[in-house]
Amino acid sequence: MSTVSYQYLNRKKLVILGALVVLCFISFVVDVAVGPAMLSIEQVLKGIFTPNEVESNIRVIMSQIRLPIALMALLIGCLLGTAGAVMQTILHNPLASPYTLGVGSGAAFGASLAIVLGLGATSVSLLSFIFSISVCMLIYLMGKNKNLSTNSMVLSGIALTFLFQALQALIQYGSSETQNQAIVFWTFGSLQRTSWTNLAITATVTFICVPLLLKDAWKYTGLLMGDEKAESLGIRVDAIKLKAMILISLMASVAVSFTGTIGFIGLAAPHVATRLVGEEKRYHLITSALCGMLLLSFASIISKAIMPGIIYPIGIVTSIIGVPFFFTLVLRRKKGQKI
Repeated sequence: MSTVSYQYLNRKKLVILGALVVLCFISFVVDVAVGPAMLSIEQVLKGIFTPNEVESNIRVIMSQIRLPIALMALLIGCLLGTAGAVMQTILHNPLASPYTLGVGSGAAFGASLAIVLGLGATSVSLLSFIFSISVCMLIYLMGKNKNLSTNSMVLSGIALTFLFQALQALIQYGSSETQNQAIVFWTFGSLQRTSWTNLAITATVTFICVPLLLKDAWKYTGLLMGDEKAESLGIRVDAIKLKAMILISLMASVAVSFTGTIGFIGLAAPHVATRLVGEEKRYHLITSALCGMLLLSFASIISKAIMPGIIYPIGIVTSIIGVPFFFTLVLRRKKGQKI
C-alpha cells in the first residue's frame, strides 16, 4: 500500500470517528428530550450549557432524572463495546463477549446473592465483581492449562452462563417478593435506577479501564496474527491476556451492578466497527466504544418511545432490536469475511 493510500484510509477512518461522535451527541440530546414529559431540543441544549436560563421544573427533570440516565447509557455502551472488542481479539472468536462467556451471568448471580443476603449496595457491586472476575479467570486458566481451542472456551462460557442462570433461579425460588423484584431488575437490565453516585463510579471505571486497553492497541493488532507470531514480535501474550481479562471483568461487573444484564451491545458493536474501519485496533477499539455508546443510547430512546408514559427495561429493547440487526450483519457479510 502506498503512503498516499495509507494516509487516505487514515483520514477516512478519522472522518468516521468524527461522525460517530456527532451521532452520539445527537442521540444523547434526543435521549434527554424524550420521556413522559417531552422536552424540546432547545430546552435540552439550554439545560446542558446554560441551566440557569431554563425553568426550574425543567432543570429538576434534567438534572435529577434525564441527564444521569442518558450519560449512563453512553458510559455503559462504551464499556460493553470496548470489552467485547478486546475479548473477541484475545480469544480469536467473533462470538466472544462479556455475556456469551458467562461473565455477565456470573456478575448477575453475585449481585442477586448479595440482595438475598440483605447486603448493602457496595456489597452488591463487590460480589458482582468477585463472581465476574472468577468466571474470567476460570475461562482463561482452562484455555491456558488445558490447551482448549477458542471454540471450546466459548462453549465453556456458554455452559457457565447456564450454570449461573440456574443458580440465580434457585435463589430466586427461595427469596421474598421484595428480593425477587430486585433480582428481576438485574435480569431485565434497566437504566432507571441511575444516580449521580452510580454515574460517578461508572465514569471512573470507564476513564481508567478503557485508556488502559487502548494503550495496548498495537499489541491486540499483533494478536490478530496468532499467539505464536505475536510472541515473535515481542508481545507477552499471557500477560496481555491476563491484564485484558481483569479489566474486562471489572468493566462488566460495574455495568451489571448498576444496570443489570444488557446483552447484544458487547457482541455487535465490534462487528459494526470492523465493517466501518477494519480490524486495526488503533481505530477499531475506539470505534467499538463509540458504536456501543450509540447503540445503547438509541436503545434508551426506543425504550421510552414505544409507548408514551411507559419506560421499558433497556435490556429487553437491546435484544429485540439487536437480534434482527445482528442477523442482517451475518447475512450481508462477504464470502470469506468474518461476521
